[in-house]
Amino acid sequence: MLKIYAGNITSSVYQEPDLPYVLSCVDFITTVDFMNKECFMHLKLFFAVIVYLLLNYTCVYAGQPGDFHEKYKLEQVLVLSRHNIRTPLSGSGSALARITPHKWFDWTSGPADLSLRGGELETLMGQYFRKWLVKEKLITENYIPRRGEMLFYSNSRYRTIATAQYFAGGMLPVANVRIRYKMEPGGMDPVFHPKLTFSGDNYHKIVLHQLEEKYGGAGLPVLRKELEENYRLIGNILDMEHSEMALKDNFPRLRTDDINIVLTAGKEPAVKGSLRLAVQASDALILQYYEEADPVKAAFGHELSLEEWRKIGDVKDIYGSMLFKLPAVAVNVANPLLKLMRKALLSTRRRFTFLCGHETNIASVLAALQIEPYDLPDSVESRTPMGVKLVINKWRGKDGESYISIDMVYQTVRQLRERTMLDLNNPPAVFPLKL
Repeated sequence: MLKIYAGNITSSVYQEPDLPYVLSCVDFITTVDFMNKECFMHLKLFFAVIVYLLLNYTCVYAGQPGDFHEKYKLEQVLVLSRHNIRTPLSGSGSALARITPHKWFDWTSGPADLSLRGGELETLMGQYFRKWLVKEKLITENYIPRRGEMLFYSNSRYRTIATAQYFAGGMLPVANVRIRYKMEPGGMDPVFHPKLTFSGDNYHKIVLHQLEEKYGGAGLPVLRKELEENYRLIGNILDMEHSEMALKDNFPRLRTDDINIVLTAGKEPAVKGSLRLAVQASDALILQYYEEADPVKAAFGHELSLEEWRKIGDVKDIYGSMLFKLPAVAVNVANPLLKLMRKALLSTRRRFTFLCGHETNIASVLAALQIEPYDLPDSVESRTPMGVKLVINKWRGKDGESYISIDMVYQTVRQLRERTMLDLNNPPAVFPLKL
């Protein structure tokens, strides 16, 4: 058991059959001078404050034994969702059109919008949550929430608004749910925009130092070596040597020696060079794999194993880890979203909160909370697959205490490709996370 008293952590050994790992925290107040941009200790302290204020009472458990519901009752659910399957930017003249001589899938929506499959899959996920919440007695069938009980809030991108609407339609089909968003459709809400609140030379050095530490002190050279096999696989599938990019621009393969990290205050962390192009290609191939019924056709004539598809997906995961999972970056870009999540979890009226954003939002929030490393099974994208939900459940124990469980809920590769009906007998994948 770990308990926090006025910011001090004390620990003692604690073990229950149904709660292998428990964190129990009490409220505390502290003041942080986060505006002192020269002192990284303030950044670290701010991170600690956000974590423990967000999770006032926390438990992470592995599974639910038979007597679980005799001891715990669900009181509140917060979902931070990634939008579901969308379309890439692959129009005439785009980088994706020029990187391969092959024709991409005939996408069902405009560039970067939620696809028809994505809308259907999100409705299925919403229907599953309805069945689960009814089972947990948080809502009833055909539930119509009272004012203040539920919030459905998304980024203002078309794909996130649509995802939230499809989910709400599946979960509350007769409630006529209103999706809240701040900007004009197509815009970027500052709450979901993973931009740096500040930067500078010292901050840049801190980020590069953390990148070095992540790769055992070797930094970018090790990262480049790690990407070589993935790049070869993507290049072979795309047949890059015969692409317009190769023939006209003398760019027949993806390079690993041109990675350049860009950190600018007010903008998202970015990478220049081949990695950015590789991420676009990886993204489009995975989307094509979800949409195209024939997996060989999805790989432009190559018969790939699931492990090889995961290697394609790893490029996106490496990119996300570089830019949004380093501690100094995560607490910087996730600040507005963490504050919103904390407010929702501390509300006494709120039963259910659905926040819809992007993989960068989930990646930075998880890193800021110092979630233990994980690898999602049955998924091409092993960190933040399409439509994934970070689910924080608040439970009331029979002992009168409050507990919180943290899970990743997502549709498996088969469920995404086959649009499988979801219910309590055929649920999506649920993967418990640990702090």
